[in-house]
Amino acid sequence: MARLLIAASGTGGHIFPALAVAETLPHWDIHWLGTRERLDERLVPKRYPLHRVALGGLQGGWRERLLRLIQLLVAVRTVLRLLHRQRITVVFTTGGYIAAPAILAARLAGLPVLLHESNVVAGRVTRLLGGCCNGVALGWSSTRLGRPPAHVRYTGTPVRSDFYRLAPLPEWVPRGSGPLLVVMGGSQGARGLNQMVRQQVRPWLEAGCRVVHLCGRNDPEMGRLRNSAYVERQFTGEMAGLLQHGDLAVSRAGAGSISELAASRCPAVLVPYPHASDQHQESNAVEVAALGAAVIVHENPDGQALGRAVRRLLGPRLQTASPAVDPLVAMATAMGRLARSNAGADVAKALETLGEWNLKREGHRIHRK
Repeated sequence: MARLLIAASGTGGHIFPALAVAETLPHWDIHWLGTRERLDERLVPKRYPLHRVALGGLQGGWRERLLRLIQLLVAVRTVLRLLHRQRITVVFTTGGYIAAPAILAARLAGLPVLLHESNVVAGRVTRLLGGCCNGVALGWSSTRLGRPPAHVRYTGTPVRSDFYRLAPLPEWVPRGSGPLLVVMGGSQGARGLNQMVRQQVRPWLEAGCRVVHLCGRNDPEMGRLRNSAYVERQFTGEMAGLLQHGDLAVSRAGAGSISELAASRCPAVLVPYPHASDQHQESNAVEVAALGAAVIVHENPDGQALGRAVRRLLGPRLQTASPAVDPLVAMATAMGRLARSNAGADVAKALETLGEWNLKREGHRIHRK
């Protein structure tokens, strides 16, 4: 049996695509590498054994960077022991800081590594260590790698299978005939986006719109607005049903969120996180907007541009008479063209190929002895 170590931690943009790949490998023995007090601690242990390392980015002064470097070296040693103890066959990572010790340990152990890069602008670890991997799978065909490995393939970003099955509207969503607007700031929430929405949400509600606002944890304003057509939640596990029935989403422009919007054919107003590394969310949003699947609004305190965009897009569906032109119809079609329903299976196939190659190599090595 092939044994896989998945290194994915931090945000849903890293974890959910990895879970989508894992669910296509039901007969594999899968272990997970993560960190403490992140989303992986809530999502992974119910499915797979979770092994944790202490790790962070290399920001800050020289003392902080030295500490992070020491953490990285300790993490590499920890992962090396894990690879040998669990007799891992293949390593798969979706990038981020957790990818660094996984890739380095795998190379030291002589194990094949597959990395998935979901953003238009490749992340720092992908740019630094992508060339050390046996292969890199890309979420966007336009992504460029600084030092690409021998095998680069465009797969799209894997999305969990429930997004490609018809899901019911969650029972807690406000009922009614008005259009449904879904606000999502990503798995960590987004205070800037939440502030913009709360500045503008009352006119949307007064016009007849229903709003579901996923505001993340630790939002100090949660619960202050009371309206039967407005529901706030920190997080939901029923995202597929919510987006499939949504008329429009207001969302950050992380690759994972965009992939789920595409699978659900849900048009969007994208508000890129302004402090994302290398402005990668801005680049993601530009790609989607160029296809006509979304419009871009930049973060600002009063949210007036967001208010105008939502009113323009939802306006025809708030009219009592049938509109002559509904922009959301064409946007939904364009969003659907972004979907790659086979992405998870394509990544899994690449892992199976690497696993077979490694097992054959090990067999030849034992035979020679």
